[in-house]
Amino acid sequence: MSQLNQFNQPIGDALPDWRPRAHPQRLVLEGTYCRLEPLAVRHADSLFAAHQLAQDTRSWTWLLREPDSHVDEFRQWVASVENLNDPIHFAVIDKRTDLPVGSLSLMRIDASNGVMEVGHVHFSPLLSRTPGSTEAQWLLMRYAFDTLGYRRYEWKCNSLNEPSRNAALRLGFQFEGRFRQALVIKGHNRDTDWFSILDSEWPALNTAFCRWLAADNFNTDGKQRKTLEQWRNEKKD
Repeated sequence: MSQLNQFNQPIGDALPDWRPRAHPQRLVLEGTYCRLEPLAVRHADSLFAAHQLAQDTRSWTWLLREPDSHVDEFRQWVASVENLNDPIHFAVIDKRTDLPVGSLSLMRIDASNGVMEVGHVHFSPLLSRTPGSTEAQWLLMRYAFDTLGYRRYEWKCNSLNEPSRNAALRLGFQFEGRFRQALVIKGHNRDTDWFSILDSEWPALNTAFCRWLAADNFNTDGKQRKTLEQWRNEKKD
């Protein structure tokens, strides 16, 4: 419960041991199905080729940028972001092929308050709807909460982006609300939906992720035996 000050006003829970957290670094995060590497120009050609496998450009609709028409343009974009401190972009490497198949980033990093957001999520057809796509998200969450000790991890998306909204909920983010007319993107209004995971929620979510990602949760055809939501609900029970 919220504490009260000398005027009997609620002022929130005291955090006497809180200290600003470290800023995330460009480092490699290893998983079973994938690993995350700091995005670099050396990833650009293979990652561009992976995105070219899509039947159309619908995966670009909700991104801030328009699709690159040539690998040189994509290479230039990677070069422009590979040394940024915020966002920090990561390439998702498929460990079976050792090739990049998608990317995502840590962004809006507020180390003083222990808050950051996952964003710029762009997965190619080689990564979407695979265990690696979930593991990539889990690796960044684990880095944020377990390694860096952040208090809050955010997900934001266009309110019309139903796939992103569904993905956030599947991963265990809690919907917090809608910021109306928050942005103008590609000449169109964007209402932004906010989602979050708190450090107090992370241990149970992490257990569900570990159980879902375990080899015995998949049959010989690679199909999941239990969904991530089922593992979360089982933990609650």
